Amino acid sequence: MFVDEVSTAIADAMRKHDPARLSALRMLKAALVNRAIEKGHDLDEAESRQVVTALVKQRRDSIEQFTAGGRQDLAAKESAEITVLESYLPPAADPVVVDRAVTDAIAETGAASAKDVGRVMKAVMIRLSGQNVDGKAVNERVRKALGG
Repeated sequence: MFVDEVSTAIADAMRKHDPARLSALRMLKAALVNRAIEKGHDLDEAESRQVVTALVKQRRDSIEQFTAGGRQDLAAKESAEITVLESYLPPAADPVVVDRAVTDAIAETGAASAKDVGRVMKAVMIRLSGQNVDGKAVNERVRKALGG
């Protein structure tokens, strides 16, 4: 289902002669097909989103590396790929919702110090499942809330 949607988008990018979009979509389709082969079945929507989220995270990490290395050209390419990939994810979670989830998770787990970050992160991510959230940003909020 998700692979069919990406295949249609690939054909559209080919017709429009959009090489940047085409490259990102081909990479996405390859990742989806590879994961389906690993799992031994067609991916459901949640599994497909996990693949897309992982690819976005990889691109963000690459941007950091390229920027640190002074390669703005490669960082810009990765950024363009992120834009294409994010079109296959739900909109980003509202920061207010994330903050509330962090507060609720801290109360629920009884966390008191930076030692409890792992437990709180697990509870927050469960609360925010199905939403597009940046784990790194959530981790920073949890650490800040716990005084770390």
